Amino acid sequence: MSSLTGVTVVDFTRQLPGPFASRELMRLGARVVKVEPPEGDPMPEGWYRALNEGKETVSWDARREPPPTVLADADVILEGFRPGVWERLGAPVPPRAVLCSITGFGAAGPRAGDAGHDLNYLGYAGALADTAPALPPLQVADLAAGAQAAVIEVLAALLERARTGTGARIVVSMTHNAHRFVAHRLAGDPQPRLLTGGAACYRIYETADGRHVTVAALEPRFWRNLCALLERPDLVDRAFDAELPELAAVFRSRTLQDWRALLEGRDTCVGPVLTLAEAADELA
Repeated sequence: MSSLTGVTVVDFTRQLPGPFASRELMRLGARVVKVEPPEGDPMPEGWYRALNEGKETVSWDARREPPPTVLADADVILEGFRPGVWERLGAPVPPRAVLCSITGFGAAGPRAGDAGHDLNYLGYAGALADTAPALPPLQVADLAAGAQAAVIEVLAALLERARTGTGARIVVSMTHNAHRFVAHRLAGDPQPRLLTGGAACYRIYETADGRHVTVAALEPRFWRNLCALLERPDLVDRAFDAELPELAAVFRSRTLQDWRALLEGRDTCVGPVLTLAEAADELA
């Protein structure tokens, strides 16, 4: 995709959220210049390559050097410092530039200056209440509430700039955005923990070879199809049981590949839990 051809993004962020966001903007056609301190980005090497390959890199010692000249060409500036640090750096922001700050807790408030990582933000957001102490399998606050939210806000600001000719200042709070992902549940759940392990029809089950299948047969027709293929019509009325050991025993009777052969493509909403390598092959 090349919808952002001609757009220059100057990325001062490190670690995961900001580089993921600028990689997405680069995927859409933007030129990305990553500004790093002399010691570089502390991200693990393999992750660094995956998130930053194709970007230009500029080293900047903020204590001894003037701001990098590439800022004069910036359409978008990404920064992930704690609130107030960017202003103290004194880096010039072109009037037409979109300045996006990716923060843990926002630019103001009692925790604005606190250090944190994805797990902390999700905890404050109420997103872990159903499943704690288990850890989430990916960094939802970093990647979705932070990086993807930043991309959405930046794209909207660029559209507005096309109409008005002026830039914008955006503040993304990973905690507040993560809370938005679960805030609809404040109105009440159809049943407790419906999508977080409280219903037999929406759960992960172990197979005979120690692998796992995902079952997401929330709608009655999908659940009926599943029960029919499993030859267990006695389970049709038990989709929303909190526990269904009979179904767990059925899935433990065959291997993952056996279940894929029987259930995939049959309107059952059943699929495998793939490894990262397997997923890369299947999605290629």
